[in-house]
Amino acid sequence: MTRHAVVPAYLLACLVLGGANAAGFLPNLLLQIAALPLIGWSLWQLLQQAPAPSSRAAIGLLGLLVLLMVLQLVPLPPEIWTLLPGRGPVAQGYRLLGLPLPWLPLTLAPEGAVANLLWLLPAFASFLAVVALGAFRGRWIAGVLVGVTMLSVAVGALQVIGGSGSGLYFYKITNANQAVGFFANSNHTATLMLVCIPFLAALQAALLKRSGSRSGSAIRLMAGGAFAIIVVGLAINMSLAGIGLGVPVALASWLVFGRQRPNIRKALVVATTLVSLAALAVIVVGPFGNNLVGVQQVNVEQSRQVSFARTLHAAQSYLPIGSGVGSFQPVYHTQEPLSAVSTTYMNHAHSDWIELLLETGVVGIALAVAFMLWWILRARTIWRAEERDYFAQAAVIASAAMLLHSMVDYPLRTAALSAVFAICVGLMSGVRPYVRRARVETTARHLSL
Repeated sequence: MTRHAVVPAYLLACLVLGGANAAGFLPNLLLQIAALPLIGWSLWQLLQQAPAPSSRAAIGLLGLLVLLMVLQLVPLPPEIWTLLPGRGPVAQGYRLLGLPLPWLPLTLAPEGAVANLLWLLPAFASFLAVVALGAFRGRWIAGVLVGVTMLSVAVGALQVIGGSGSGLYFYKITNANQAVGFFANSNHTATLMLVCIPFLAALQAALLKRSGSRSGSAIRLMAGGAFAIIVVGLAINMSLAGIGLGVPVALASWLVFGRQRPNIRKALVVATTLVSLAALAVIVVGPFGNNLVGVQQVNVEQSRQVSFARTLHAAQSYLPIGSGVGSFQPVYHTQEPLSAVSTTYMNHAHSDWIELLLETGVVGIALAVAFMLWWILRARTIWRAEERDYFAQAAVIASAAMLLHSMVDYPLRTAALSAVFAICVGLMSGVRPYVRRARVETTARHLSL
């Protein structure tokens, strides 16, 4: 296996095996074990040759994330942790039992923090491998994404045909009677299809540029067929967020990789923005039974509306430090009334941004803001680069879709999609800065003199 095939091969394993969060223990364990040598190899490569300046900021943010998670596990003396917001009931519990106050870490769920750190290993490995091993052949990555997505849509269609008893559901805890493909959650399958759209468009553009006019019709025909399969997949998947985000993602991909006349491009940008906002508004306020707005009639306790409200209420009690990484479930249980307690539980807040606020407080939000600033600057650099990078542009659109979907779900908490997101970040960090042609010409004249 050549070094250029390492990232696509690991991505393939993540997409096939890493489609569940809690339900896929053994597959996720295998991916985490496989991530360790890949991380070691990547770090060795970085030590041998310093990373490009465009990648250093992303590596620094990764280092801060690891530091944040490790600090969660450092034991603190009672004189310190008892002063932290929200720790009063913990201290009171020890006093009621007549036990001395022990040294405790910042997080209220140390085992959850360790599990979260292990869960991030595939994403760490994917990002570092893209940066360190020079996996710049985006066609391989895009090819894996498109291929697995097409197969996942086919599996999802067979799952719907077979019903809840279909043997093609890979996880016991899953959305039965829905097209989940290789995932346990239909919303996460929708995220994969959203990510596939810009990479498919980039792959088509790259292949057309490489082949010229020799096989252009065949490439367009195959790409058009793949786009049609994605549309059908989103329809049978029935994820409202997937359908709502599918419109802006498809329009943005067409705007970036399609052929439009320069004189109408600005008008197309405005039209794309308006249509995208209209599509999202229709999904949010339309009569489609979403559990985010309006009066809830069915499964009220499991709705996002209730989850968001309780998580935000709990977050206020733990600001500015947070309750600690991995502590969502035990903290959320304290917000539930006894009448709502049943065998069904809320595993996540269904909004990674709100859950991040609860667990890490202002520190985690500050790190997220720093990442978003980096993301905006890199997106600007990618669009102003002299040499166009189709797959870096696709990574911008795909990562934007995942960040938006994370506002109402938790797609990045699966190994599959966290690896995809990490690869997108790696692709974005590899584009060289824009160099003004006038400056280059001026430099050349000075050298000639």
